[in-house]
Amino acid sequence: MRAEQISDPVMFHGEGPVWWPSWGGLRCVDMLAGDVLTLRPDGTVARQNVGRVAAALRPRRGGGAVIAVERGFTLEDADGTLTHLPDLWDDAGIRMNDGGCDPHGRFYCGTMAYDQRAGAGTLYRLDADGKGSVVHEGVTISNGLEWSPDGTRAYYNDTPTNRVDVFDYDFTRGLVGRRTFVEVPGKFPDGLTVDAEGGVWIALFGEGEVRRYTPSGKLDEVIEVPARQVTACTFGGEFLTELYVTTSREGLKAGDDPLAGALFRVSVGVRGLPARTFGG
Repeated sequence: MRAEQISDPVMFHGEGPVWWPSWGGLRCVDMLAGDVLTLRPDGTVARQNVGRVAAALRPRRGGGAVIAVERGFTLEDADGTLTHLPDLWDDAGIRMNDGGCDPHGRFYCGTMAYDQRAGAGTLYRLDADGKGSVVHEGVTISNGLEWSPDGTRAYYNDTPTNRVDVFDYDFTRGLVGRRTFVEVPGKFPDGLTVDAEGGVWIALFGEGEVRRYTPSGKLDEVIEVPARQVTACTFGGEFLTELYVTTSREGLKAGDDPLAGALFRVSVGVRGLPARTFGG
């Protein structure tokens, strides 16, 4: 299958697409511009700046969103009011990158160094009471965290490892038992999502494709995207059967890969899961 372009190349580094009906549909981020983008029905986007970096977001149960910003988290109320929580670290060389909510309403987001130095990243968790804590340290480019349909497993990418990992999960122990789910030698797994059958959809940065793996780790679908730097994907649409894909222009020369930075969409014949919400 091949994804179709549904927006102009409006993003420098598009990431983190999420579908939520009360938002009016799809939101994503133009990460290094610090903007949250909302897709309009005509294919144009509305922008809201939330700081220097807008890394990831999820809906809040009471309306609005939780947003990972450069060095921590911001809460958006249902009326659009933003409340910036205290920074979690002081190092200006580290920023948030990607994340997701667990089945109990806690928001996780991982970091990376601007210079991508090995082991500089950390995975953080924001609880409903606004307290942030460290979950894992020593990662390089923390990416693509999402849970299985039954909530007992979580899939995770540390992009330079050229593999996708899986954790066991429960409320008390959190993420434990990290192990390899699939290896993708020489390729760079970025954002990911999980469908209602437990299939794991992985954006491969630099490859112009999204791959689906079965819960047992078997490759069974490849979506071609007409832009190489594929960053993330999510399910959306009325029945959650459309896969939305973000792309990036970061590091490209003028005129190179002309559709980079556009949004793409493809109907894939399987339903996704509703976005998990933040409980705070």
